[in-house]
Amino acid sequence: MRGRLLGGILALAAVSLLAGSGNAATRPADVVYLHGNILTVDEVQPRAEAVAVRDGRIIAVGRDRDVARLRGPRTLTVDLRGKTMTPGFVDGHSHIGNLVEIWDLADLAPAPVGTTRSIRDLQSVMRAYLAANPGPDDRMVIGRGYDDSLMAEHRHPGLADLDAISTTRPLCVVHVSGHLARCNSAALRRMGLDASTPDPKGGRLGRTSDGQLNGALDEQAVGLALRLAPPQDKERALQALDEIQTYYASQGFTTAQDGLTSSPAAAAFLARASQAGRLRIDVASYLRWSVADAIIAENSLKVGGPYVGHLKFAGVKITADGSPQGKTAYLSQPYLHPPHDAPSDYRGYPTVPEDELVGWYDRFMGRGWQVQTHCNGDACIDMVLAAVSKAYEIHSEARRTRPVVIHSQVTRRDQLEAYQRLGIFPSFFAEHTFYWGDWHRDETLGPDRGAFISPTAAAEHLKIRFSLHTDAPVVPPSAMHAWWSAVNRTTRSGKVLGPDQRISPETALKALTIWPAWQHFDEAIKGSITPGKYADFVVLDADPTRIDPARIKDVKVLMTIKEGQVIYDRGRTKNVRAPFLGGDNQP
Repeated sequence: MRGRLLGGILALAAVSLLAGSGNAATRPADVVYLHGNILTVDEVQPRAEAVAVRDGRIIAVGRDRDVARLRGPRTLTVDLRGKTMTPGFVDGHSHIGNLVEIWDLADLAPAPVGTTRSIRDLQSVMRAYLAANPGPDDRMVIGRGYDDSLMAEHRHPGLADLDAISTTRPLCVVHVSGHLARCNSAALRRMGLDASTPDPKGGRLGRTSDGQLNGALDEQAVGLALRLAPPQDKERALQALDEIQTYYASQGFTTAQDGLTSSPAAAAFLARASQAGRLRIDVASYLRWSVADAIIAENSLKVGGPYVGHLKFAGVKITADGSPQGKTAYLSQPYLHPPHDAPSDYRGYPTVPEDELVGWYDRFMGRGWQVQTHCNGDACIDMVLAAVSKAYEIHSEARRTRPVVIHSQVTRRDQLEAYQRLGIFPSFFAEHTFYWGDWHRDETLGPDRGAFISPTAAAEHLKIRFSLHTDAPVVPPSAMHAWWSAVNRTTRSGKVLGPDQRISPETALKALTIWPAWQHFDEAIKGSITPGKYADFVVLDADPTRIDPARIKDVKVLMTIKEGQVIYDRGRTKNVRAPFLGGDNQP
């Protein structure tokens, strides 16, 4: 272990094995970090100079001269040289398992993540991908990440656009949100869809004015295409998981979420990776609600409990509405500009009816399980509030399950008050202010509702804990970009969206550490630099709480340490492959 630590730390600090004055009655520390600017996220001692680690746990935090006394003859001493150390970042919500599944798909992301700026660009990328990945004529080809809001044409690719790529090979392109897809005629045939096919439960098939299919798949209909994607080689999947974990670690994450483990096979893959020692960061998995019992039965899983081999199955996830940027989120008031084929009073729609949602909450909360529900629109949030309230009436222990609303984008003030009253935890996708802030203000919501998306300051005012998340692969899992977005709320065009909802850098740090640790029932073991907790640390090249807030996104992660082990060192880890970034660039 010391050899691995030593190799990882050389690029950052002068390292030496020093004889110290360790107390003979106390086993010395394995590692001591000195001369740092340590942001502990511990209210008892918010800042410190030094921290000592033994057996992967923190044993002391404080001043250099006090912590240095814990050194022994074999203690590794790390001079931080004034660099900033924080707790390891805890992922409020993303899809690390989904990243494995799409790791080798065609990349259609727009700038600054990718290069697809028009339908012509999309066609070029897909043609190149087809040429590089020949196969049987019936093998489905998937592209991922296009964004109609940033296309030169400001529209989704149509059936003719995709047929122009290939009339024989089935292909579909999935929207950046993951909630929409567009397919060519060959793909519609491959899926067995025609004008007589009814809409699937929780989804819609796009149709022309005369009732013919136009290639659009919305919400749960997207699964019709994805289930035909070629299966991934098992060893390649494990290699992809290794690469993805390296990327998460390069962004400072020591805990990731698999926010919708969608099948028995997906859960089995995570379990195999855990048992094989392939997980280097903690992963909290949330099972797809509709097949949770099948997943558990087939894999003999237990929901809840501690991490085993860096993995725990933490609860269930319900997807109750869609995407605001894709105009499928369920709103109480109409979209500013509805989709071109929708009526003027179009408000999106739920993917799970309210009575069914109430039933799911009754079932899972009755078992004492945590339920995370994807809700972007306020009408969807109203459904969750009703479901939680009903479960509380039926099950006396349900309040202890810490229900979570994922995204919580178009949240009203009265709903925040209900969150406070019911103990509901929101995980905010605050990067919407950058990636789609202009789109929400001008196209989907209008200036007033747009300015109140991800209302982090209003939540803080009500003393509501919340987390920040990236929803990767929707956007890259960059903790510093999420931090910057929540503090600045700057859009792509450089305007500030909802200046009154900006939060301080210190609050944003809590929303990346101790509060998401609480979200996962992990506050006793992680989220702050406190004696007794895991030695999960991030070392940064600047202090985000003491620089111009506009520079936070440019702060670099120098090192990430998980339970005392260096799992990323910027000076030594080269060629980090990034999801939908084409290298180690960051937005």
